[in-house]
Parts: sequence; structure tokens; C-alpha cells
Amino acid sequence: MLLDGLFGARFAGEMIAGKEGFFPPNVVLRARPDDPDFVATVAREHAIGVTTGQKFLLGAWRGIPVTAFAASRLDTSSAIFTWESSGLRSPADLVGKRIGYRRGSEGEVLFDVLMVQLGLPRSQIVKVPYQNGFDALRSGAVDAVIAEVGHEFTPSDPDFARLKVIKPQDYGIHAPGLVYFASSALLQDRPSTMGQVLEGLIKGWQLVYDDYSRSVPALVGFDPAGLSADRVRLELQQQRALIVPAAGRIAEYDESRWKMLRDALIFAKLGEETVPISQAVSYQLLRDVYRRSPNLAGPGAWSGVRAVK
Repeated sequence: MLLDGLFGARFAGEMIAGKEGFFPPNVVLRARPDDPDFVATVAREHAIGVTTGQKFLLGAWRGIPVTAFAASRLDTSSAIFTWESSGLRSPADLVGKRIGYRRGSEGEVLFDVLMVQLGLPRSQIVKVPYQNGFDALRSGAVDAVIAEVGHEFTPSDPDFARLKVIKPQDYGIHAPGLVYFASSALLQDRPSTMGQVLEGLIKGWQLVYDDYSRSVPALVGFDPAGLSADRVRLELQQQRALIVPAAGRIAEYDESRWKMLRDALIFAKLGEETVPISQAVSYQLLRDVYRRSPNLAGPGAWSGVRAVK
């Protein structure tokens, strides 16, 4: 089993699943967020990938033969950060303000859709491109910044407690966050192996969130010099609702999120739908895994699980 490019709390489930032996042998799972051709690389190498729903869907629309089969983060982790003292409490308060963003990012796309759905004038918002959004916020170059939850200051930073977060989900904006996908041929030719992989991923995330006293030290052990227990625990807590929802099952996405993402990308003129969602996204593997192992849906279901050999 090779975990290629998977590192940090955002990939904790995959890392723990690999460490515990929950995956079948000879499986390659990759995450390379900075590779612009990552989706095509996964398809070419018949591997399994983890990327944002946006990057996956744009790749599928370009004709790359890939299929999404489950979610890592069920919803977007993009949010709007500002200072508690700013008085900015809702999207309406951002009108007339300077917003830091990364051009073409998932956060920017969903922010624009949010403003349109709420009937707010985008023309009255000043968008400021940034290299490091929180540095821009701290220096006063922007009034708010669009960034990912988990990328803000560390708990030891004096500015950590000063942040205010405005989440798109609180205003009805839902889109797949990180998704698992594979070459369509791999999914079709090796359904049993893919089912084992998905089951391993679910068990990995269950183990992460069922017992921090076990999972946090294991994650820090991947990079003791670069990771701290406090930081890992904080990031796990911040993303928990996106991975282990109060109502719903790990890895399970729904069509409404994909439709919202599709409409957002078309609205932003980043792509044109050439492959219907029904052809690019599969729900069958998820259904089969949960039907075969209904205990996976319950809390603490990893306990006593025997590693896949």
C-alpha cells in the first residue's frame, strides 16, 4: 500500500487506514494538490486519487476517464475569515469591503454563488488577490479573506481567538469538499478491491474520530518534527463535521451537492458540462459497502476490526 502525497490532518483517515492495514495490498492512493494535471495522472496510472470536487469535475468535463466514488469531506471547507472586532457577521456585511482570495479557487467560486443567491451586489466588493491570505488580513490589506478551515493561525498565536468565521453552509451553499476518485477502468475492472479500499477509508476515519488518544499520537508520529499534538487535534476538531456528520454516514455525498458545484462552475465560466454528473459520479460502491457492512454506519464501528491482509 502506497500513500503518496497524503500528509496532515486533512488526510488523517487515509494515513491511519494505511498504518492499521485496512487496505488491500498493491493499492496506490494519491493526493497532490499542487499538480495541475493530477486528475489525468490518476487516470493514466490507474491509481486512486483524493482532490477537491471542483478539480475532479473540471477534469471529468475535459474528457478524462475518471469516476468519483465517495467523499472525504462531505462539504466544502472554504470559509470567509475576518476579525471578531470588525463587526462583519454575515455575507451582507461584506458589501463595500476588501476580500482576499485566490483566483479560480473553490472558495472564490462558491463565494460568488453565495452573493448571487443572497441577492447581494458583487460589484460593490473589492477582490484582492493574495499569496498568503492571513498575512494580508493581519496587515490590514484586506477586511476579510476566503480560505480553508484549518489553514488559519495556530492556537498558540495571539490572533487565533480574534478570528470570526462565516461559513457558506450556514447560508445554504453546499458542494462536495474532497472526493475520492479513480480511473473509470479501475472502478469497473476491480470492484471488489475498490470496495475494500472504501471500507478501509471509512474504518480509518472512524478510528481517527473515535479515539483521539490513539489517533493523534499516531498522526504526529508521521512527522514528529513538523507536527504537534495540539495542532493536529485542533484541525481534526475543525473538520469533524465535514467528515463525520451528525446526520449522515462517512464518505456519503448526495446529488444535490454535485448539482450546486456544477452550476457554480458554469456560472463562474470555468467549465462547460460535457459529461453528465450521473456518468462522472458513482453512488453504487458506497451503497454496496454499507449494505455489506451495516456496522460501518455506527459510532465506534472500527473497534475490533481485523486488518485486511
